[in-house]
Amino acid sequence: MNKLKIIIAFVGFLFLSACSSDKDAVDTQVKSIAINNATAITDGLAKQLSTTILPSTAANKAVTWTVSDATIAVISETGVLTPIKNGTITVTATAKDGSGISKQVTITITGIAVPVILATSVTVGGVNSTDGQTQQLTLDVQPANTTNKTVTWSTNSGIATVSATGLLTPKSNGTVIIYATANDGSGKVGQLTLTISNIAFTTILKAENMLLWQRNNGGWPKEPYNDFTGYDRAQTSTEVTTANNTKGNTDTTIDNNHTVGELRYLLAAYKSSKNTNYLTAAEKGIDFLFTAQYANGGWPQYYPDKSGYRHQITYNDNAMGNVMNLMWDISKSLKDTEVVNPKYKAMAVTAFEKGIDVILKTQITSPAGKKTAWCAQHDEVTLLPATARAYELPSVSGSESVGITRILMMVESPSPAVKQAVKDAVDWFNSAKLYDIKTQATTNPTDVIVVASPGAILWARFYDLNTGLPFFCGRDGIKKATLAEIEVERRTGYSWYGNWPSTLISTEYTNWKAKNGL
Repeated sequence: MNKLKIIIAFVGFLFLSACSSDKDAVDTQVKSIAINNATAITDGLAKQLSTTILPSTAANKAVTWTVSDATIAVISETGVLTPIKNGTITVTATAKDGSGISKQVTITITGIAVPVILATSVTVGGVNSTDGQTQQLTLDVQPANTTNKTVTWSTNSGIATVSATGLLTPKSNGTVIIYATANDGSGKVGQLTLTISNIAFTTILKAENMLLWQRNNGGWPKEPYNDFTGYDRAQTSTEVTTANNTKGNTDTTIDNNHTVGELRYLLAAYKSSKNTNYLTAAEKGIDFLFTAQYANGGWPQYYPDKSGYRHQITYNDNAMGNVMNLMWDISKSLKDTEVVNPKYKAMAVTAFEKGIDVILKTQITSPAGKKTAWCAQHDEVTLLPATARAYELPSVSGSESVGITRILMMVESPSPAVKQAVKDAVDWFNSAKLYDIKTQATTNPTDVIVVASPGAILWARFYDLNTGLPFFCGRDGIKKATLAEIEVERRTGYSWYGNWPSTLISTEYTNWKAKNGL
């Protein structure tokens, strides 16, 4: 009978898991589209349309725009509707995610005295750069009587920039493609490929070592330079051989700021040296991070190695937080990321939004039904708190939750869900305070002990999911009620207490509420 019960329970678990997985898959697809600014055109001028996609967790929010009659109006890939003559058209926005969802609106066009003439071709002119100097690109929009001859300039690479007036500024050596996209909705794009050469650049030892240890998939391993100091010196011949022989390894990780840390340094090195090898390597690292992100928005500690606990969504040591901060910077062109390929901006926005979604979904609910904070790591399928190392059990984390809360507070125009998540986390931090104690290091023997300290406030690293009480754990994996009960090696080799949320709840939260009118 007991065996039968176990089998029934296991089958039930598989069924629920399957249902949960199906639900997650549905939630990532578009369910509805609303077209914004779809009012009548009475002045004959172009109009920018946009969409609101639901649910917010949709993995791909891109749409394809079409019009019912291209002799009356045309629409660009970005939703710019350009009238050609007076009349009525139907505009359709269709989801690109394969869901089949679309939305139609009818728009009446008046106010056009003469028909609009669209561009039939856009031609860009320029010469290869051999001196690093700026040059004014030429532009020819045909026919000569095109109504709107303005274009939007862009490039495919950070090795050169182009201004709104077509002034090209070389940044480093390499090949760049320049685009001039007609603003009249015709869809015409002029393209020019130029070679940039003879820009002097230098090499930087630390950056060169990072290139050496970068794996073929774009990421970096945690070893042999866990603390990054090994990058500061010339590599031995043995180290060079080892690095080259392990290029194909899959030990790439975001643990201890790796991959994010290396590519950030390379971006800064590129700006100071103009060495395109550094930019190329950094962009390869960014590509790795996009690839490593789960469909639900989380990042694992390692990718593609999913052995042990490496597959879990990892907040521990701010691993995912470091990636989220990078995505934010890319989306805003901050902290040296302005040099990367412009295509990464939109990709970073999507990655950041997906990360916020999974953060909201992994916020832990107490047995009393109240949202609290987060575990250091969560299962990537169930999203439940998970075990990592033997002494890192499922818990509410007084440490890692601080970084996650700060990520939520970065969101511009936060939704009610984000606002509530931040408030709930801060409420939990306040409830989890431990009063009148501090930790004290000792010598002879080396140890860490807890002593009385009137007026002091600390937080524990781990809080029990059911009782809400602090707990401690040694390498035996068994919870203990006090720090003194675990082995000395773990007492002294891990941060069990800290004041991690102190500034967050005393200053940052107050400023955040004021900023958002709360």
